[in-house]
Amino acid sequence: MIPAPFDYYRPNDMAGVLALLSEHGDDARVMAGGHSLIPMMKLRMADVPHLIDLQDVEGLSGITVADGSVRIGAMTTQAEIIDHAGLTQVAPIMKEAALQIADPQVRYMGTVGGNVANGDPGNDMPGLMQCLDAHFTLVGKDGERTVAARAFYEAAYMTARTDEEVLTAVTFRATSGGYAYEKQKRKIGDYATAAAAVLITKEGGTCTAASIAMTNLSDVPVFSADAGAALVGSSVDDEAIKAAKEAMLGDIDPSEDNRGPVAFKRHVAGVILARAITRAWSRA
Repeated sequence: MIPAPFDYYRPNDMAGVLALLSEHGDDARVMAGGHSLIPMMKLRMADVPHLIDLQDVEGLSGITVADGSVRIGAMTTQAEIIDHAGLTQVAPIMKEAALQIADPQVRYMGTVGGNVANGDPGNDMPGLMQCLDAHFTLVGKDGERTVAARAFYEAAYMTARTDEEVLTAVTFRATSGGYAYEKQKRKIGDYATAAAAVLITKEGGTCTAASIAMTNLSDVPVFSADAGAALVGSSVDDEAIKAAKEAMLGDIDPSEDNRGPVAFKRHVAGVILARAITRAWSRA
């Protein structure tokens, strides 16, 4: 289909972006890579009278790794994440997840900011960012503020970002220990039926910390503190993994769609989570 008519803007600085957002309010949307927004406009699922392209705005791209902290500009592409050796060294789960997003053509244009800011429960990065305990930098007319990824998502396509704010960067601490991003999908380019991000710290054969989040099993990404807690203090044996699965199954709320009925999705969620925990533990 063809989108409804819209005005297109391509400012070269954040001041220009914010001025347009202030002028047009909720009739305006910012666009990063466009892989989420443009299809919705074509299907007439999103009405955007004023489209603001961020491609020419300076300072929104790049990856910085320093003093145990990672900063990723919102316009950084998934391909750049995959190719960045410094990021892979301190947070290898980022590359592992990015490699499972769609296909190379999409990864060369799709951005981190667009993936996390859209609020689409099927996107991969929101759950991963909750697993990493990342924080998002938002810039608006009243200045800059930071929102934790675990508090950012409110409902499907609804987030803590206001209509006059732009997500400019993602930050999180470098990781250590075991990691895994497991994803089950019907075909290349499809959203996950279920995906799990897991980080595990091991000392002397015992799990001392665990962070677990899952994707596309509710109208928001699901970070399960109880699932992580079920692993802590254990040797991550079958009993501990079963407890983590039960905790996560209590937190998710999948709905039936063309990827399957609820019972199937819950089954897949348990299988994918067990795989991710087992692989993360083997790397810890």
